[in-house]
Amino acid sequence: MESADPTSTHQLALRMAELARDIATPRSLGQVLADVTTAAVELIPAADIAGVLLIKGGGEFESVADTDSLAAQLDRLQHEFGEGPCHDAALKQTIVRTDDLRNEPRWPQYAPAAVEHGVLSSLSFKLYTAERTAGALNLFSFRADPWDTEAETIGAVFAAHAASAIMAGRHGQQMQSALSTRDRIGQAKGIIMERYGVDELRAFDLLRRLSQESQLKLVDIAQRVIDTRGDG
Repeated sequence: MESADPTSTHQLALRMAELARDIATPRSLGQVLADVTTAAVELIPAADIAGVLLIKGGGEFESVADTDSLAAQLDRLQHEFGEGPCHDAALKQTIVRTDDLRNEPRWPQYAPAAVEHGVLSSLSFKLYTAERTAGALNLFSFRADPWDTEAETIGAVFAAHAASAIMAGRHGQQMQSALSTRDRIGQAKGIIMERYGVDELRAFDLLRRLSQESQLKLVDIAQRVIDTRGDG
């Protein structure tokens, strides 16, 4: 096998460094994933379009960061048929490669439909997401037999970055939610302390007992206290 082109290797290293910085910088998840799919098309010669498919716990398909609207169309076909390479990569296998969809027995409905859209091959990578969300980074080519070991290697690296971005975004959302919950409980305690002349511990104990008696979450009880603070 031929050695990797030093120029392409250098470009890959530079883009990986950029993507790593992007994940650490406050940016939307969509922006980070869009950078991943764009870089994949730039650095993998066989990849004509790319996208990320997320499958939620209820079976809902979400197409994000597509470099071309065709990627979302292919995702919709796989959702409709319940089969396809992106579907399998998200839910089953780590890497799903097809070299010629014209001769692909694994997906009898999806394969001919994709060929009708001009797509002849694809390469999909599982994203190690969590909390009932599965995902795949998907590369599509308008040519047959375009993939090689280097394409698989670079694609796997991009998939790792995409998964890291998803996990970082989810962690950020969880942190924001936790901060919001803490603030609302603190605000409710302050209202109770002021209204009834009790200390912080007594105020929190009242919130806790109301939560247990009503079988509502503590944060929901706190929100009710905040919403009714002017009712006397």
